[in-house]
Amino acid sequence: MANEQLVPLTPSEGSSPKKPPAEAKSEKKSDYQGKMHHMQKEMMGRYFDRLTACAEGKGGKAVYMMISGNPVELIEALDMIPVYPEVNALQLAAKKTSLSHILKAEEMGYSIDNCAYVKADVGMYFAGRKTAFATIPEPDLLLCNYVGCNVYLQWFEHLQEYSKAPIYNLDIPFCRTPDGKPTKEDIHYVVKQLEEVIAKMESISGNKLDFKRLQHILELSSETGRLWSEIKMLTKNRPSPFDAYFDSVTMMAPLYCLRGTEEGLLFFQEAYKEMKGKADRGEGPLPQERFRFVIEGPPPWPFLRQFRDMFSRWGAVAVASTYSTVGGLWEFGFRHDPQRPLESIAEHMLYWNLSNRNFLQRYEQIKNYTEQWGADALVIHSIKSCRLFSAGQGDMREYFSKQLDVPTLLIESDLEDPRYFSEAQLRNRVDAFFESLEHKKMMVKH
Repeated sequence: MANEQLVPLTPSEGSSPKKPPAEAKSEKKSDYQGKMHHMQKEMMGRYFDRLTACAEGKGGKAVYMMISGNPVELIEALDMIPVYPEVNALQLAAKKTSLSHILKAEEMGYSIDNCAYVKADVGMYFAGRKTAFATIPEPDLLLCNYVGCNVYLQWFEHLQEYSKAPIYNLDIPFCRTPDGKPTKEDIHYVVKQLEEVIAKMESISGNKLDFKRLQHILELSSETGRLWSEIKMLTKNRPSPFDAYFDSVTMMAPLYCLRGTEEGLLFFQEAYKEMKGKADRGEGPLPQERFRFVIEGPPPWPFLRQFRDMFSRWGAVAVASTYSTVGGLWEFGFRHDPQRPLESIAEHMLYWNLSNRNFLQRYEQIKNYTEQWGADALVIHSIKSCRLFSAGQGDMREYFSKQLDVPTLLIESDLEDPRYFSEAQLRNRVDAFFESLEHKKMMVKH
């Protein structure tokens, strides 16, 4: 969700002892960002301007939430402003300003092993909430949509202690049925909490919920989700018209920050037209698509360009990613239902997002990606400070490489903390992995 350009880089001289075949064939960079990328920058700029205006007391009440399966439609329906500590933290990392905030939090007593998102956000809070992209407003409500990670609870409780703002912890049960889907009782339980949240937000904002407006917002969310799903299906094409990891972050920001708005829907209408045109013309993000891979885990935001280059220099394109589904699994059928607004929001939070699913469901999701999207390999990017994503990834590697015979690479760094990124080590691991895939392809040909 970074606002920076995400184009393949030409590797630095001497960065690898061996030049990948794809790079040797073409040094030409591909300019494929197009209208979609510029629209995203302008839209997210206006979103961050809105946060700054709120911080300056120029209107609006701020509701802090997490990305995973959140009820942003309710916030929009009550004319409140959604604020995402995760988005703010990753922006700090992408702009390479996170370390000072992390160190500040560690000076306060946060462990070096704590979630780096939390530390960056806490450090930024005590630095006056001023960043290069926005001034972050104080929360008027901390709405902890507890989905998947118990760190969320402590994070928001700490923010409540610092800000003295009211807090509501939405309790989202894990799905415990044999088919992994929520029960009617689970949905009812979450809906009753949403009703309490609505009453609390009405009191804070001074606005009454307009049910018809909420239904319209869910219509926008439903169509946005449908278009996002259609866009992601385009990566089944050969070549894929975009990278479903590095380019998907451009689309994730509008999806999660601006879902349920006319502006957000317009963005996805344009994005679909642009990507469908590229697919029809047989255009891809690289001069030549030589390898197709699925990737698990968030990216290292402080070094996103360098990380992308490690793959693009081999002609490797991500055709699917689990990270792009942390906020919703639209490509597997979910749509918000305007006729059942609170129930469908509850279903989104309970089941239709990656973070509230169990590990076996994640296995199945990745298996579907490797088979249906025609991937050559799986890359697992393990995050040192994120236990939600990283727990069990060693077993995941064993399952895919040994039971399903999918070539699998496991590498590690961090999504926020630049101290845990070793470019030379990662590049060597990635190079060795794709060299082995290249050798495997040559053996098959002969």
